[in-house]
Amino acid sequence: MEKVVSCEFNMDTASVEVKYTDGSMLSIYCPKVEDEFAENMYERSELT
Repeated sequence: MEKVVSCEFNMDTASVEVKYTDGSMLSIYCPKVEDEFAENMYERSELT
């Protein structure tokens, strides 16, 4: 497993972008993750 070089939130894409030492990048789309965890409006407000 490669080491993480940087991790930042991209407001334009609503994603967390993780960059590794081998040059690869992982992009996590936050609204999709929130949809999987929050089942109602009260849980969604807790994530915010």
